[in-house]
Amino acid sequence: MSSLQLQDKVIVITGALGVAGQAAIQLFLAKGATIAAIDIKEIESFPEIYGLTKKYGTDRFAYIEADCTNEDQVRDVTKQIHSQFGRLNGYYHNAYFQPSKSIAEMSLNEWEHSLRGTLTSGFLICKYAAPYMIASGGGSIVNTSSILSSRPRANNAAYGSGKAGLEQLTRIIALEYSAYGIRANAIVPGDFKSTLQLADLGREHIDGMKIESLVGRSGHPNEINEVAAFLLSDLSSYVTGSIYPVDGGLWI
Repeated sequence: MSSLQLQDKVIVITGALGVAGQAAIQLFLAKGATIAAIDIKEIESFPEIYGLTKKYGTDRFAYIEADCTNEDQVRDVTKQIHSQFGRLNGYYHNAYFQPSKSIAEMSLNEWEHSLRGTLTSGFLICKYAAPYMIASGGGSIVNTSSILSSRPRANNAAYGSGKAGLEQLTRIIALEYSAYGIRANAIVPGDFKSTLQLADLGREHIDGMKIESLVGRSGHPNEINEVAAFLLSDLSSYVTGSIYPVDGGLWI
């Protein structure tokens, strides 16, 4: 996929300061995209991403601090992005909230917070971004699900349920917006870690993945992001309503 390009496309990345989001920003910029990055964190705490503001300037890169579960903020942010760049061609939705608690221990507030962060955020981004995508001639939506949407794991009831819902939402988006030139697909990552994360987790995690994954290791963030780039590009013009596992055979 090294020749795949995103030239002249304005792409929104949510959850942009997470591990996958940071890598996606840099990868998509290198492929020629104009990026609007959204997260609830302060960009100054991420020097490598903050430096992109100077490297690419306001014509190629914008960071907006916003909460994707807040309807007013999502509405205002998408309007701001379209006003700044004049078009919107795609979005890559990575925002989520993952409490690690059993059903018995989880509060209703934590349950609802997780569903809002994982599923409602996807609904809001679509609701307010899609009209600008239609005005731009159509585009591509890529939602990030998780292997936990179909592979049950204790202490992940809210997150797993939210991701399962996100996959169905993706299919319905594809159905409802196909007439307007908008495609929608979901990526289903397995275990992926940055180099620093693997170093922190140590040998036990690495050895465990040799057994659990058919590929014998965790995935790297850009092994996920390259699939997203394909789905956001014109090369995937015949792909919509699909759920793409990118898990190294972990589910199997």
